[in-house]
Amino acid sequence: MGVGAAQRGAQIVALSLMKLFLCLALMVCGLPAVIVRAEDKPAMKSSSTATEALKVLVERQRELLAKVAQKTSQAEVEDLRAELQELVFSYDDYVKKYPDVAAGYVSYALLLNQPVIGERKRAVNLLMKANKLDANLPIVKNQLGNYLAEEGRPLDALNYYLAAVRLAPEEPLYHYQVGTLLTEARDDLLKSGAWKRAALDQAMQDAFEQATALAPGNVAYAYRYGESFYDLERPEWSAALTFWRAFEEKVAAPVEKETIRLHQANVLIHQEKFVEARIVLATVNEAALQVQKQKLVAQIPASSAK
Repeated sequence: MGVGAAQRGAQIVALSLMKLFLCLALMVCGLPAVIVRAEDKPAMKSSSTATEALKVLVERQRELLAKVAQKTSQAEVEDLRAELQELVFSYDDYVKKYPDVAAGYVSYALLLNQPVIGERKRAVNLLMKANKLDANLPIVKNQLGNYLAEEGRPLDALNYYLAAVRLAPEEPLYHYQVGTLLTEARDDLLKSGAWKRAALDQAMQDAFEQATALAPGNVAYAYRYGESFYDLERPEWSAALTFWRAFEEKVAAPVEKETIRLHQANVLIHQEKFVEARIVLATVNEAALQVQKQKLVAQIPASSAK
């Protein structure tokens, strides 16, 4: 369903599994926790030097990638190539000097996995090393799941995503990843025989709902949960309408409210409540939404206007 595509595109950070912003968010939010975990290990208590050195690299990494994100052309990005290469060399030196620090491999892998560097295979090898050193790092499970999903191995990817959820059940992103994979790889998962459609639909929607519940202020998660009703083999239209009506009350911007009303109208059309759908569509006046509005209007039988 194309309703609100422009707005959703600006809000959802991970529909394509591991966009640049998602990498940055994971790095900022996840790595400090990884470093703390390393400090807490008995074998690492005397390795404050290793931890401090890694913090310096992580900070350089954040600064450089923030600069990359601000560039508007490839030529501008190339101006940072020398600094990025220097950071890569610094990470090479770090993992040689501290081969037992899982966080070092994680941070280095996240750098290599950035589109500006694009060394995915090296990144996944580093993640596997980190996973061997510490099997309880959810960020590693999530990253390995991303790689396997991109490689067309959804069953293996799902196992890693679910492991991330088990390790960090309060992290909404990991639930979101599960829901996204179950949606995008639905056909492959069903063909494998490991899933039945009803169970897959339930798990998919539960994942998006959980992500929304854990991050109530994240509009992108809420949109995706609402849209998950369209992905069901047997959509629960009454529940969908209840959600979209409640969601409208939680947003303030007029364009957001009207985008949500398009969803309400779409659901009403599926319920064959055409008169109500027309009433809702009559309140959509934003110029940017008129094309989608007219597509919905065209789905309403002319006879319902009488």
